[in-house]
Amino acid sequence: MGGAWQYFTNNIDFVLQLTMQHIQLVGLAVIIAILIGVPVGIYLTTNEEVAEAVLQVAAIIMTIPSIALFGIMIPILSVIGQGIGFLPALIALILYSQLPIIRNTYVAINNVDPNMRDAAKGIGMTTWQRLKKVELPIAVPVIMAGVRTAIVLSIGIGAIAAFIGAGGLGVIIDQGISRTNRDMMLVGAISVSVLAIVVDTVLGLVQRWLTPKGIS
Repeated sequence: MGGAWQYFTNNIDFVLQLTMQHIQLVGLAVIIAILIGVPVGIYLTTNEEVAEAVLQVAAIIMTIPSIALFGIMIPILSVIGQGIGFLPALIALILYSQLPIIRNTYVAINNVDPNMRDAAKGIGMTTWQRLKKVELPIAVPVIMAGVRTAIVLSIGIGAIAAFIGAGGLGVIIDQGISRTNRDMMLVGAISVSVLAIVVDTVLGLVQRWLTPKGIS
């Protein structure tokens, strides 16, 4: 560990630069995944047949090894000159983030107490008003749990994206493997773990802030 600490202190600017790349990649991917996944999850509560098919497809995508998914996209995106680098990594992380976000949104909205919906209908709320003022606030804790899962997952998978030139903390691990340098591999792995823990803790605080009082 002494050698890893020495490497970290000697290369702290390099590590911080790669950390920012990692945050940019994962952050953008999860934001896009939320913008896609939450509306899709809400829509699926209105169509059970489509819901089953979509959730199965998302689950199948999750089972594809990340390095294989990167490999699949290289020839596809090479058509537009983006076979390696940021774009294929971004698309892969968006795809991997879909299942926890869509599934948790779907489950959370479906599990809203029917009596709450009936009460909202009874006072004349429209479908959009019920969703905005009743269902989504109640569903926030479960939806946020899905978002947290997606982000932690993406931070881990994002490290592999370095192998296709997307940058991020995986670069240190990649270089460590190439040079058989255990200290570099340790610094890269620990940095990814620390980033995941810090982000998950911050999101836990955001989740608590977004959750209406009286809802656990």
